[in-house]
Amino acid sequence: MLTYDLKQSNLPFYMQIYQCIKKDIVEGKLQPHEKLPSKRSFARQQGLSTITIQNAYDQLISEGFVYTQPKRGYFVAPIPNIPHASPVSLDYHLVDPSPVYKIDLSGNGTMHFPMSNWAKLSRRIFYEQSDSILKRSESAGTLILRKAIASHLQSFRNMMVDPNQIIVGAGTEYLYGLLIQLLGRNQTVCLEDPAYPRLSQIYQKQDVSICYAGLDEQGLSMEQLQKTKANIVHISPNHQFPTGIRMPTPRRYEILAWANQRSHRYIIEDDYDSEFRRHGKPLPTLFSMDESDRVIYMNTFSQSLSPTIRISYMVLPLSLAKRYYQELSFYACTVSNFEQYTLAAFLNEGYFEKHINRMRLYYGRLRKQIMATIKQSSLPVTIIENESGLHFLLQLKTHLSDAQIIKRMHAASIQIHALSSYYRHPQDRHTFLVNYSQLTPEKMQKVCDVFRYIISENNS
Repeated sequence: MLTYDLKQSNLPFYMQIYQCIKKDIVEGKLQPHEKLPSKRSFARQQGLSTITIQNAYDQLISEGFVYTQPKRGYFVAPIPNIPHASPVSLDYHLVDPSPVYKIDLSGNGTMHFPMSNWAKLSRRIFYEQSDSILKRSESAGTLILRKAIASHLQSFRNMMVDPNQIIVGAGTEYLYGLLIQLLGRNQTVCLEDPAYPRLSQIYQKQDVSICYAGLDEQGLSMEQLQKTKANIVHISPNHQFPTGIRMPTPRRYEILAWANQRSHRYIIEDDYDSEFRRHGKPLPTLFSMDESDRVIYMNTFSQSLSPTIRISYMVLPLSLAKRYYQELSFYACTVSNFEQYTLAAFLNEGYFEKHINRMRLYYGRLRKQIMATIKQSSLPVTIIENESGLHFLLQLKTHLSDAQIIKRMHAASIQIHALSSYYRHPQDRHTFLVNYSQLTPEKMQKVCDVFRYIISENNS
């Protein structure tokens, strides 16, 4: 007679009986065609109701572990090749979590996200658009958001864009994946050197060939680009990362001319933080200067709002937009309708423009304070400024290697990146990136004190 100890679990009794019998069948303790106790005798043996035993047997029957014969009872079903669970080891090394630093000179801040306005719009969208947000979005994103982005691009970047040219996605990494499928993996993409490391990782993981072209004082070197076999070039002409170089208009026309030299050449224009230009309006985009359908424009709201707002978009040339709808429109949009409708309202009702204007003033004042702190510290450094973006470069006068400085800054709980780490072949440049969006003058003073200590310690 089967007997099970049911006092060690919080599960319902029928589920415990089911699990115990199933375990015995899988482990071979109960053989095929072996007769099981009747409901009444089993219930009496376990001190349970017959309904409980009936429910357990029914579950086993539904899964094929038990079968019945009229007026004979319940039997173990013959199950060939029952897989026996092998021991599973969880002894593997996960990636260590990123350390937390007291001062971070590498990331964008989130403390100024317009939470109250975003929350107000979210509540309104939830009640007013409850039907729309539950419907499946178009592959390219909701039309209301694409229209809002098109209007924003016209007013802010003087770009005349049809909403159907805009593709919305959850982060630029996802959009790069779509682009690779659209353009084909048999392409060779030229990246700037230095550049954001994740770009090369994305392309390489997608089996796309990459090459590099260095920079001169005007941005991407045309001489080096011409020497490559690339038919696609990926650049940030408005604010090159990490150097901050702004590509002048003549060089932009040279890049466009390169794209027109051969068919199937394209330019991917990453305009990632154009909203934070310090003086005047930014130069025209390559997309707006292009007359031959060769420029793919990329941008994101992660920089201007918050890194956790994973809403990015690309603007395709008309020919590529048509191909996208023909070949890739089976993909579902990766941004929820709720977020899309909220962002559309945020753009259409002027909240985004007010937020950008407010942040420009705030970051402008903060930048001046940070610069003044550095100059007053008498630190042996050169500040390399640029016209836009939320970072600048700090060049130290020291004989220490970049790695030595980084190690000692980390020991002081300060996160910072060396310019050399963004080059294909890193070499010491004693130049470091300072993203000031999360800084205060007090924190910058601490950074200067640590820099001074590191340099003086080496000279002593």
